Amino acid sequence: MDDTPVLVTGANGYLGSWLTRTLLEAGHTVHATVRDPDNTAKVGHLKEAAASAPGRLVLFAADLFDDGAFDEPMGGCGVVFHTASPFIINDIKDPDAELLQPALRGTENVLGSANRSDSVQRVVLTSSVVAIYGDAIDMHVAGVDAFDEQHWNTTSSLSHQPYNYSKVRAEKRAWEMADAQSRWRLVVINPGLVLGPSLTQASDSASLSTMRQFVDGTLKLGAPELEFGVVDVRDVAEAHRRAGLQDDVSGRHICSNRTVSLLEIGQILRAEFGARYPFPTRTLPKPLIWLVGPFSGLPRAFVSRNVGYPLAFDNRRIRQTLGMTFRPVEQTLCDHFRQMQADHRATR
Repeated sequence: MDDTPVLVTGANGYLGSWLTRTLLEAGHTVHATVRDPDNTAKVGHLKEAAASAPGRLVLFAADLFDDGAFDEPMGGCGVVFHTASPFIINDIKDPDAELLQPALRGTENVLGSANRSDSVQRVVLTSSVVAIYGDAIDMHVAGVDAFDEQHWNTTSSLSHQPYNYSKVRAEKRAWEMADAQSRWRLVVINPGLVLGPSLTQASDSASLSTMRQFVDGTLKLGAPELEFGVVDVRDVAEAHRRAGLQDDVSGRHICSNRTVSLLEIGQILRAEFGARYPFPTRTLPKPLIWLVGPFSGLPRAFVSRNVGYPLAFDNRRIRQTLGMTFRPVEQTLCDHFRQMQADHRATR
């Protein structure tokens, strides 16, 4: 497949940009779909990456919601990397219309094009660890020490953790479509909380809003006792590349380095950048979070089922099957924050 073009959907997104660059640097011809190939602010960094790489970039306009929009860009491609997906976790008024239906329609449109494209041999889907679990308490209820690829999120719904619900429904729909045919193989990457530097200031990824909390005063008085499986965006891009181009790869792959708490993130950043930023120095009691959570975007059901519960992921499969190693979390966090400083998004 090394001489065959590959397709990246959402190529100018946070992850898609790094994946496109990684593939170009490996010498591949990349068909990259974006909403507007003429928008320099959105695609200029992709063109710059192609100019200094041995690979070749071909930009296509495609919208996730347009039937057949991926037929042309997918033509002649052996591998499809489907990274494009709606990522809205705040200010959701209609979870079905804003999250679930877009996630399902996007998956169906891209995989529908794969069914019509005779050249496609493999589809690599970007899912999430939230398709594996819904709330941290699920690990306790399941009686396990860590989540692995055998677990599925069965606790999220349109009324509770709707983003998580959209991810599990979209991944299950992808598996249904994959099982209904026999030409192409589906491989799924399930990343944790993706952090690390972006390739463009135009990025509106959720990781930026997550890190922004450490400088805008949100966590000044302390942090909720919440844990996340963190992974570097550059490592996620490399995992996708390997999943698409290595032989005999199949199934789901948890892509998470290690679990860190909000407090630990603050401690790592404070050790590197000092005390002039309002990094949290203590954990807030859960009753207080439960009381004030709804006023800061944390529903009480979320607080009850996540705050104070440990979270862990077993990443042995991705290390063994794809040979993945991960950057230290400290490097991921500090590189991310340095970029925020350079972009003037971490000013005080």
